[in-house]
Amino acid sequence: MSTRGANFLHKWISNNVPETAKADVISIDELTHKLIADAKALGIKSDEIGEEVDSLYRTILDAIVHFDQGLPE
Repeated sequence: MSTRGANFLHKWISNNVPETAKADVISIDELTHKLIADAKALGIKSDEIGEEVDSLYRTILDAIVHFDQGLPE
């Protein structure tokens, strides 16, 4: 994953995955498509984000399941 891709992914998840997000297939799929569209709008290819991430879907699911706003980064 490029540094630009990693930074984008981290910031995007922080700003776009709400604490109340549901860990269901439809919600995660919608977030995944939004992430890809937002990256594309900034000129970031999905390959830049997903090179070292097994799956963007799984990454977003993990962010939802393990969400704890009080934990330090």
